[in-house]
Order: sequence, then C-alpha cells, then structure tokens
Amino acid sequence: MSYDVTSARYVSEYKIEVTFENGKSGVVDFLPYIRRGGVFAHLENLEHFKQFSVHPELCVLTWGNEVDVAPETLYTDS
Repeated sequence: MSYDVTSARYVSEYKIEVTFENGKSGVVDFLPYIRRGGVFAHLENLEHFKQFSVHPELCVLTWGNEVDVAPETLYTDS
C-alpha cells in the first residue's frame, strides 16, 4: 500500500489536512507532536508551523530541511 503524500492544506490551529496517493485524506492534529518537544518543539510558533510543504521527491510532509513526518504515521493519524 502506498502512503505517499500528494497534497497538504492548513486547516486551523495545528491541524493539517493530508491527501495520499491512494485518494485517502484526513486531518492530522500536530499538537500532540509539538507537546512531546524535541525536534517538533519549534513548530509551536504557529507562523513557522504553517510553512510546511510536501517534498516533491520523497512525498512526505516537511518543514524545510528541519523536520518531516513519515507518511505511514500521517496515514494512521489521519
């Protein structure tokens, strides 16, 4: 099964709607990730959080070269 992310759209607060190659889509709440701290801690700044993209080659949701989330995890959380 393919979990490649094809698009992502900001919804509200720390929520992003993610669409996968197989057509499934859903909203992922990233607040639990941010509360864990570590590499996700800096995403608490909402303006920085909104600066995500889908990496064109890896098909993952990413914030620059700083942080990305495995598509399998997003698929499960969405």
